[in-house]
Amino acid sequence: MTLTAFTLSGQHFRLRRAGAADVGPIIELLAADELRQDVDSADPEHRGVYLEAFRRIDADPAQLLVVVADEQENVVATMQLTTIPGLARAGATRLLVEAVRVDARLRGNGLGSAMMAWAADEGRRRGASMVQLTSDRSRGEAHRFYERLGFTPSHVGFKLFL
Repeated sequence: MTLTAFTLSGQHFRLRRAGAADVGPIIELLAADELRQDVDSADPEHRGVYLEAFRRIDADPAQLLVVVADEQENVVATMQLTTIPGLARAGATRLLVEAVRVDARLRGNGLGSAMMAWAADEGRRRGASMVQLTSDRSRGEAHRFYERLGFTPSHVGFKLFL
C-alpha cells in the first residue's frame, strides 16, 4: 500500500511500508554506506538474521519501516520510524528517524527532503511533538542537509555496545 508518492525531476516514486521481499534491497542500501560496510552485509548467509529483525520491526506498532520504490519497483531509499512516548517535556511523544538511506545516484534530486517532510507529517499524525535523529559525526554533508530542513544539532549522543 502506497503511503505517499513523489514526482521529482520527472521521475515517479512511491513511499510504502516495507515488506519481507524488501529486506534484501534495504540491506544493500545499508551495506553500500561506507561507514557501515563492516556492520551490514548483503551476503545471503546473513539473510535469516535480517528477516528475523524485519519480523520484529514489522510486528511492533511503534515501528514503521518504509521504502521508496521507483517506477520499476526498485527500492531506492529507506528509513525506519519509531514512535517513543515519554514523560519528559510534559509527556511528549517523539518520532525517532533512523537508518535513512537514499541510493547515491539519486542524492540531490529532492527525494531525501520529500522523505523527511513525509516523516514529519507522519510524526504529527502519530501525536509526536518532535522529530529526532542521530547522525555520525563524520557526516558533514548529511548534517548540512538536516539543518537545511530545520533540524538543530542539540545534543551529543553516546553508545554502549553490548
